[in-house]
Amino acid sequence: MFTGIIQAVASIAALRDQNGLRTFTLDFPEGFCQDLAIGASVSTDGVCLTVTEILSPTRATFDVMLQSLNITTLGGYAVGGRVNVERAAKDGAEIGGHPLSGHVDFTSPVLEVASSDTNHRIRFGIPEGFRHYVFAKGYIAINGASLTVSEVDRQAGWFEVWLIPETRRMTVFESKGVGDLLNVEIDRSTQVVVDTVRETVQQSLGRLQPVLEALLKEKGLSLDDFIDVPKLPG
Repeated sequence: MFTGIIQAVASIAALRDQNGLRTFTLDFPEGFCQDLAIGASVSTDGVCLTVTEILSPTRATFDVMLQSLNITTLGGYAVGGRVNVERAAKDGAEIGGHPLSGHVDFTSPVLEVASSDTNHRIRFGIPEGFRHYVFAKGYIAINGASLTVSEVDRQAGWFEVWLIPETRRMTVFESKGVGDLLNVEIDRSTQVVVDTVRETVQQSLGRLQPVLEALLKEKGLSLDDFIDVPKLPG
């Protein structure tokens, strides 16, 4: 498990392809690899990767299978690229963000960026199948960073986040521009609640659900607009 608090930015030192695998060699800042062992997990731009070899106190390798290369942004990376990294959380660790699995749900394009000295706003696209999991003031993980959704428009298919200067300093977001793809993991607790509510509504409405959905669509609404996701204790 990860907390979504990015601990460092690593650089890609080498890439090697073999039999459906791509081996990433990453260079880390001093101290990041202290007590790091083969088999340990490291979130790399939001993707949970396993250490396969430790080459030096600041360098380690990771094997990425074909499926992960295809469904995340890792397949498009090149030597010299920079990535957000976080070590797996230890028992009793403070959860400064929210619990993450490191399993990416989809990649999202940057639609708009607005920046000033103290504020940085990024608008992302949302695939239709995931729009009902994104709520204003809810959690979302982007390239492994736990962020709060500031605004969402499900009809138009976008959401926004605002980054404070410290987040900009500690992550790769400052270098991202319109058209860039980033890895997104939705909040699992929100997903469970939404799916449970939707299943309950479907069972209750039965054959009336398609009729109601059609009527709401004419008004520019959907059933999701009436689902109030409760905050889980945590």
